[in-house]
Amino acid sequence: MKTYSMKASEIKKEWLVIDAQNLVLGRLASCIANLLRGKHKPTFTPHMDCGDYVVVINASKVALTGKKLANRGKMYYRHTGHPGGIKETDAKTLMNGKYPERIIKLAVKRMLTPNPLSSQVLSHLYVYPADTHPHEGQMPKPYDFGVKNKKNTKKSV
Repeated sequence: MKTYSMKASEIKKEWLVIDAQNLVLGRLASCIANLLRGKHKPTFTPHMDCGDYVVVINASKVALTGKKLANRGKMYYRHTGHPGGIKETDAKTLMNGKYPERIIKLAVKRMLTPNPLSSQVLSHLYVYPADTHPHEGQMPKPYDFGVKNKKNTKKSV
């Protein structure tokens, strides 16, 4: 039996919308990374962009487990390019800041392999902090990630 390799003309992309309210960040990011790559499809081809478009709403209400939101819990680092130019931001500041959707984009970006295909795949991710999005014309299908496993949602205390 020969190995099937999908052609570019055979790729069919869907639009999916995920409500991130009370979903655990790491589990959500790994699921989104698989949807973007197309690993959930039986026709997955590693060198092709055969994944779906993913729209994430309510990104500002995503849940972090443990003490990651505590004072200096989870840290994000970046470098300015100058000597001694390392900057750090904690997750709480990032979630309460101007762009809370960046925490999901960073998590998904770090779940993908660092190659040119992942940059192309990451451009199919749209994250919005509120529950509205401008992609109603594409008729996205709701993707309920929380019901797949009880550990995917964090109960409000």
